[in-house]
Amino acid sequence: MDSVWLWVLAIALIMLGVIGTFVPVLPGAALVFGGMLLAAWIDDFQRVGWVTLTILGVLTVLVLVIDGVAALLGAKRVGASRLATVGATIGTFAGMLFGIVGILIGPFIGAVVGELIARRQIERAARVGIGTWLGLAVGALVKLAVVLAMLAVFITAYFIG
Repeated sequence: MDSVWLWVLAIALIMLGVIGTFVPVLPGAALVFGGMLLAAWIDDFQRVGWVTLTILGVLTVLVLVIDGVAALLGAKRVGASRLATVGATIGTFAGMLFGIVGILIGPFIGAVVGELIARRQIERAARVGIGTWLGLAVGALVKLAVVLAMLAVFITAYFIG
């Protein structure tokens, strides 16, 4: 395959991955890493070597961890019950079935339902739902920052290193 097409694919993966930091259905950081790995391979790892790729891999794993705990930390921050955190997790996965709207409101609804079952206080349940949603929003911003750091590491290694 012509290297120009490989570069197009690498750049497309990176761009899709950046979009994926906001769209939970897409594995954003993994796509970014895949694009960067492909770009390094195209160049026979001359400019971007294994040390840089290891750093990028660690940052990719960090994004996956952030993705997994952001909503839970938001819920815990406002004193959510165990059922609320379980509900937020279930709501996250169930929400994926309903597209972007489901992804945005699924964790909120799951946390609220879990908190209502546990404590039967609507005001507290709403606060837990909002805390869960804020955790997701902060998590998305942190994931974007890490993905931008990945881009900075890659660009630095490729053009300067």
